[in-house]
Amino acid sequence: MHHDVIVLGAGLAGLAAARDLAAGGTDVLVLEARDRVGGRVEQIRTPDGRTVQLGGEVVGRGHTAYLRLAGELGLKLIPSYVDEPGVITRATPEGHSAGDPPHWFGPGDAAEHARLGAEFSALAATVDPDDPWSHPRATSLDRLSVADWLRSRQATPAVVRLWDIGQLALAGGSYERISLLAALRKSAAVPGSGGGDYDYEDWEGLRLADGSATLAEVMGRELAGRVRLGSPVTGVDIRPGRCRVRLVTGEVLTASAVVSALPVGPLREVSVTGVGEARLASLHRQRQALAAKFAAVYDTPFWRAAGRNGLSEAEGVLGSTWPQSEGVLSALIPPERYGVLLGTPPALRTAELLGEVAAMFGDAARRPLSCHLRLWGTDPWTRGYVTQWPPGEVMAVGPLHGTHEPPFYVCGSDQWVAGYMEGAVRTGRAAAEEALRRG
Repeated sequence: MHHDVIVLGAGLAGLAAARDLAAGGTDVLVLEARDRVGGRVEQIRTPDGRTVQLGGEVVGRGHTAYLRLAGELGLKLIPSYVDEPGVITRATPEGHSAGDPPHWFGPGDAAEHARLGAEFSALAATVDPDDPWSHPRATSLDRLSVADWLRSRQATPAVVRLWDIGQLALAGGSYERISLLAALRKSAAVPGSGGGDYDYEDWEGLRLADGSATLAEVMGRELAGRVRLGSPVTGVDIRPGRCRVRLVTGEVLTASAVVSALPVGPLREVSVTGVGEARLASLHRQRQALAAKFAAVYDTPFWRAAGRNGLSEAEGVLGSTWPQSEGVLSALIPPERYGVLLGTPPALRTAELLGEVAAMFGDAARRPLSCHLRLWGTDPWTRGYVTQWPPGEVMAVGPLHGTHEPPFYVCGSDQWVAGYMEGAVRTGRAAAEEALRRG
């Protein structure tokens, strides 16, 4: 059967694109390799009715496309962990600290941290997030890592360490290996209300009351009959008026246009012909951080008894923790530690991760009701977590990043400035708008 548009992938990007295409009168079919919709958003329910997020979880007031779509679907947003009482915990091999400043800071470090945050914000304001390549210093900014930039601005080792532990907490990779231009572009895309490279209110201050995967579930129900699950794609041939999509079963489907909403890792395994070499090279050049998510469910938020808010930045296997809801604690394992996790015998992983949580918040951490570990970095349909930009990579990927080559359209969180649920929704809807505009 011939369709107007075939969408590859039923994550937030593919579903958002398909929803708008269907609303525009288009005959659209979504092909999804998994047996569920949602991609990198996934959730389960506990026996007592709580939701446990296994993938993308929080957004912020700067994520306008996501917030708009949630409003259209009638979904309620509530404050995230930023409303949790207590102070942050920082854990390093030599000790722990609660609140600010961190335990490794000395005299003058706090002032230096504030100064560099203001300098970073001022520099970010000079970068156009939609066209960082036009910056007069784009090449030199891209060649420099954030950590190297900090040192070039006379940052003390203690300040560099604070910036890096915060970046590792986000599971995008160490600032020793992140392009300054990429970080500036990300900051410019969702500018914070204060100095620094990351404002938690703007990026992570909100969550869907019923869980992030609800967004995908509702769109999936709206698109009932237009989504085929368990349908991995192995090849795409783009031709004007008649594109061919080959499934792993050998079945071939045709469409007038194709929208790829696949993560960049799995997309590299799909044979794509009929698309320009430069566009494919840009797509295939992109990288993703190999990361994992861990969630532990408890009777109560026991960390509050010690005046902690459940939020941490750590230098163990875990890079961070935060409370995702009442008694449910999330954690991320950043790329630099993913190999350590995979090298740990599966039977020991949960106990060792809980041991790290217990070292920060107390022995009650060792007695969860349930635990859940999601290895996004080695999931065959994801191959990563968020887009990663080593020094030099913004220029190498180039200004074709996130663009279309009709009748081949590209969307997904990897195609936005910073990657995330906002990027999926934003680019998915933009791809649909462009395809509809071209008829």
